[in-house]
Amino acid sequence: MKTASRASIVITTFFYLCCGCFGYAAFGESTPGNLLTGFGFYEPYWLIDLANLCIVLHLLGGYQVYTQPVFGFADRHFGGATVEVPLLGTRRMNVFRLCFRTAYVAATTALAVWFPYFNQVIGLLGAFTFWPLGIHFPVEMYLVRHKVMPWTKRWLAIRAFSIVCLLISAFASIGSAVGVFGSETS
Repeated sequence: MKTASRASIVITTFFYLCCGCFGYAAFGESTPGNLLTGFGFYEPYWLIDLANLCIVLHLLGGYQVYTQPVFGFADRHFGGATVEVPLLGTRRMNVFRLCFRTAYVAATTALAVWFPYFNQVIGLLGAFTFWPLGIHFPVEMYLVRHKVMPWTKRWLAIRAFSIVCLLISAFASIGSAVGVFGSETS
């Protein structure tokens, strides 16, 4: 699991950095939010549809992971009765879980579709959540697990890395907030 997590983080980071840096280097501030259709490239339709399907599949995994606390909270506080499903044999199903999760996913999907400036809002949320989820908590767990003594070279290097990532996230948050609340989009 550790190897898979490392590989996925490295590959994802490389991919997003390439898209962001090369897009900005090539087009400056006029880089479109959707690189697939932002340049008037709409044909072949099947290719654009396939690319958008791949983006949806890419987001589903993260969506499932990040909404588990919401689902866990609902299951703990509002858990329903388990019933047997006649067509599926002896399988048991929690009806509340099925209804709640389906309604939650449908509501958040509808909100995302109706919400204006979706790319900017996702950027803002990503900038806010990157440092605590991707850097701070893993760094703190590493320091505790490996019993890294304070003020050693290793501890200082890890803390410096965490602070640099915090500053990058702060600047990204400011840039994303300008994109959401700026005069061009309001």
